[in-house]
Amino acid sequence: MEAIDNTAKKILVVEDEPAISQVCQRVLTSEGIEVDIAVNGKVAQAMIEKKQYDLCLVDIRTPVMDGKELYHWLQDKHPQLAGRVIFTTGDTMGGDTQSFLEQTARPFLPKPFTPDEIRTVIREVLKEVE
Repeated sequence: MEAIDNTAKKILVVEDEPAISQVCQRVLTSEGIEVDIAVNGKVAQAMIEKKQYDLCLVDIRTPVMDGKELYHWLQDKHPQLAGRVIFTTGDTMGGDTQSFLEQTARPFLPKPFTPDEIRTVIREVLKEVE
């Protein structure tokens, strides 16, 4: 499997489950990517205002501000970054979530996902934006 082109790539992981954010951080840092973790969309907003990210891995269901709200904010304030969002969700069967994912046409990873699945989807999205 080829390595991710990681020239100073920065990824924001928005995830409230510590076990999942730790797996994402471990997998991505092993690829040489700089990873920041936000526990919800509100925290992510503050981080995005302070730092440039190449990509966001966003859980659709987080407390305080969920991934859908964060995505709409990104579309308004940072449209380029909105085009570099990958969603994660444990709820792909819920009607609201499914129609949201269809509307955004963004890639998503259903939970639970494997390290290889994370690498593959990140690689694909980073290729699209280069």
